[in-house]
Amino acid sequence: MDDRPTLDDIRRAPKVLLHDHLDGGLRPETIVELARDAGYGELPSTDPDSLRTWFAEASNSGSLERYLETFSHTVGVMQSEEALTRVAYECAEDLAKDGVVYAEVRYAPELHTSTGLSLEQVVEAVLAGFDRGGREHGIRVGTLVTAMRHQARSMEIAELAVRYRDAGVVGFDIAGAEAGYPPTRHLDAFEYLQRENAHFTIHAGEGFGLPSIWQAIQWCGADRLGHGVRIIDDIETDGDVPKLGRLANYVRDKRIPLEMCPTSNIQTGAAKSIAEHPIGLLRDLSFRVTVNTDNRLMSGTTLSEEFAKLVEAFGYGWDELQWFTVNAMKSAFAPFTDRLELINGVIKPGFAQLRWNKARPVA
Repeated sequence: MDDRPTLDDIRRAPKVLLHDHLDGGLRPETIVELARDAGYGELPSTDPDSLRTWFAEASNSGSLERYLETFSHTVGVMQSEEALTRVAYECAEDLAKDGVVYAEVRYAPELHTSTGLSLEQVVEAVLAGFDRGGREHGIRVGTLVTAMRHQARSMEIAELAVRYRDAGVVGFDIAGAEAGYPPTRHLDAFEYLQRENAHFTIHAGEGFGLPSIWQAIQWCGADRLGHGVRIIDDIETDGDVPKLGRLANYVRDKRIPLEMCPTSNIQTGAAKSIAEHPIGLLRDLSFRVTVNTDNRLMSGTTLSEEFAKLVEAFGYGWDELQWFTVNAMKSAFAPFTDRLELINGVIKPGFAQLRWNKARPVA
């Protein structure tokens, strides 16, 4: 009997999500409605099903230009307080329906000011949506405010993160093209956050290699690595036993969390397939690996589906799925007591119940 977790089983598991972009997870129906309300006429289709197909085809095209175009449409309809609050509320609802009990969702406030909203209005609108969505659907959601690495507003966004950290903003992030825009360009923002005892993660080791990871950790002091998949470049696998380089050893020794997004990594060319994704080796080597969605709309995925793909590719069972989940909760920017409460009071009991249900003989 195959007792591996099925997708339906996994949906019932209490899961934790650390790397999810708000503008990458909209419902196609919502995009169509928001575009109509805002007079946004640039959508490739106003039929939700056709639009969903267009997003999938553009995201899987192998063309960076087409992939980036998808975000121009989602961001394009997220330019009012009402739209931002709705998208955040629906995000919380969708994640809760997928069994996520704690999530950190990131967005770049500077991308939502084209019609005159202030950064503060953007943040407060998103927080309002997550607050209501969290209360109504039983999920805890923290937000990460993101600065775009090719722009020069990182200090402004870092100050925003600190100003709203008691209202639901749990951390800071930088995102965007890695090549040509190293994290050290924003060193003043990271030094400010460290002085303020604030948490931050950095997109590193996805589109660019080891130097990006090294700078993010050793120069900027990142708490976590967004993706970090290219750490595999510092691991030799020619012999019987993998040999870790100094940077890979440091990342593992320091338990620096890797926010891995398998399906997204395939779309962006960071991995060839799920079966060939470095997450398998990194898990075997006991790196602090977490599993994430990145952009649920563009990747046509959920966190449950990401786990199901790993079960299929690597033969994982409940032990491995719980290990990934506890890793994520340990690595969250929530207070320690909250993390402990969720691990011991929700996650471990939830997985124990699912194991018992799966092992119970059918009458």
